[in-house]
Amino acid sequence: MPRFISSRCFSIVAAFSLLLLAGCSSAPDADPKDPLEPVNRASWTFTWDYADKYVLKPVSTAYVEYTPDFLRTGLHNMALNLNEPSSFINNLLQGKFGDAGRSAGRFVLNSTIGLLGFFDPASDFGWSGSQEEFGEVLAVYGVGDGPYLVIPALGPSSVRDEVGDFVDRYYWPLAVIDFWPNVVRSAIIGMEARAALGDQEQLINDAVDPYEFVKNAYFQNMRYRVYDGNPPVEVNEDEEAEIDAYLDELDDLD
Repeated sequence: MPRFISSRCFSIVAAFSLLLLAGCSSAPDADPKDPLEPVNRASWTFTWDYADKYVLKPVSTAYVEYTPDFLRTGLHNMALNLNEPSSFINNLLQGKFGDAGRSAGRFVLNSTIGLLGFFDPASDFGWSGSQEEFGEVLAVYGVGDGPYLVIPALGPSSVRDEVGDFVDRYYWPLAVIDFWPNVVRSAIIGMEARAALGDQEQLINDAVDPYEFVKNAYFQNMRYRVYDGNPPVEVNEDEEAEIDAYLDELDDLD
């Protein structure tokens, strides 16, 4: 059986091909983070209005409704447990040795006492999960997000995120798991992620421009993850200059 190759891997090649076209066709006032906006918007329409509406949401809803809670939790735990070795390495590469130790401990404990990760006894010891991706490692070393991408039927991403996912697939044990087990694992994670989106779904539908709303949310979330929940405050120099000028004018009036 051939090894599992994520559809995201193919998206990297497609993205770079599209970037060549975008360099010639992007409008001067286009968002620098989104040079592929016309293509991305078409992909977003397909993903949200068709793939999600008629396939992803119904499948996820049926899975949640008809799968017993204990089984859902156990299967999700098993799927995420396979990410712990990659989280261990990615934490090490960022110098986060404490988190790396917890990832290693979680994998060993949950894979043994937890019956291949079905149960999560590591959490009882205060070892909470900390999923780290190689894309976050690249960010820590100064690699920017790169152009925004909307992968058909998969949703928002970026070139850096896609490269990170590609590398993560080559960590053990994901690299040695056969095709169908990996498909099942990805499906479980995907269905749980779609189920968790329920609270935000109405916000997306009510947004003036759902595409822009999701894009901004994606970059904010990635920034939040890169800085482990404590992103630095960004200062808009132009706005700050305008405020200073306004305050100076008020002082002159006084």
